[in-house]
Formats: sequence, C-alpha cells, structure tokens
Amino acid sequence: MTTLKIDLVSDIACPWCAIGYARLQQAVATLPQLQIELEWHAFELNPDKNAPQEPILPALSRKYGRSEDEMRASQANMMKIAADLGLNFSKMQQRYTCNTFDGHRLVKWAATENKATAMKLALFDAYFGEAKDVSDATVLANCAEQAGLDKAQAERILSGDDYADSVTEDIANYQQAGISSVPAFIINNRYLISGAQEPAQLAASLQQIAAEMA
Repeated sequence: MTTLKIDLVSDIACPWCAIGYARLQQAVATLPQLQIELEWHAFELNPDKNAPQEPILPALSRKYGRSEDEMRASQANMMKIAADLGLNFSKMQQRYTCNTFDGHRLVKWAATENKATAMKLALFDAYFGEAKDVSDATVLANCAEQAGLDKAQAERILSGDDYADSVTEDIANYQQAGISSVPAFIINNRYLISGAQEPAQLAASLQQIAAEMA
C-alpha cells in the first residue's frame, strides 16, 4: 500500500475548500490501494482582524468586480454542488465576512487531539450552513464541542494566544511558497494540485503521483 501525505492549505471562509475536501474524500474512496495522511494548514482570505464585517454578497461583488446578481448566481451554483456532496451550505448567502485566525488556532489545537478534520468540518458547517460568525469566541467554542473537543479548554485557548505562532508561521510559509489561492493540495511535499477538482480528476492525479513515487 502506498502512503501519500497531503498538506491541505485552506481557509474556513472558503466554500471551495469545503467542497475540495469532500471531493477528496470521494476520490480517496475509489483508491483503496492508497493510504492518505492529511494535515490541514491555514490560509486567510480576510486577514484584517479589524475590518468591519459586511454581508457576503456586496463584499464579493466589490472584491471580484461583478454584480451582486452574478455573485448570487455563483453562490447558488456552489450551494447545489455542496448539497450533492452532502455538505450544508444552506445559509451561505446570509453570512458575513469575518476573520478566521482564531478558528485556525483551534484547528491547530484539534490536530494535537487527532480531531483537526472534525474541527474544520464543524467550522464549515457553522459558517456556510448556519451563517454564524466564526470569529466569535462563543461560536468557536461551541464548534469545538461539536467536534468532540473540550469546550472549556477551547475557551481557555481563545482567551489567550495559544497556537497563534503556529498559524502565523503556516500562513507565511505557504505565501512564500507561492500559494495565492485555496484549496491547495500539496502531495508528499513535491506535487501541487490547485482548486477543488472533480473527484475523478483528483483520483487520477493521486494515482499518477502514487505511481511516480513507487
């Protein structure tokens, strides 16, 4: 059996990151000969912690230079893709922009408890499925509890700066490596797969990489 290490660079506020992970799961399910070791890494779409929060549609409209109707249609398409993958994106058009640094800190902590993926999925669900503010400490602590982590410990982490250096280092390292959009899948520190590719395409890429590593 071939083992592939996948470093997944993503942001909690990135819908394609949630879709990309779900597609990865589908791809891996078709490759029983491969063993996957996954590690989540931080990226920030909204790095300014002091930026005022605003409704997502006008924010995206301004960012991409497209009308709100165009952004609404784009989001609706993502909602359909997500639903087909079993993801809850039901309130993604009702969410607000927010900084995700503290959420990334909890993912780093969750990794020490082997619950990073559960933490990440709880954050995706809160943000896209429930339009919750995933920069809010109460929301984040509740997500940690949902992921099977100790809520009181999450609150203690959020009240301090635990794992902040780890997140900052993560973000800087991948920026320096040239990662400017997410999701980014880095395989065995050698191969880069960018974007939320379709499961079949992703599976073919992983199979090819595994063959080259053999």
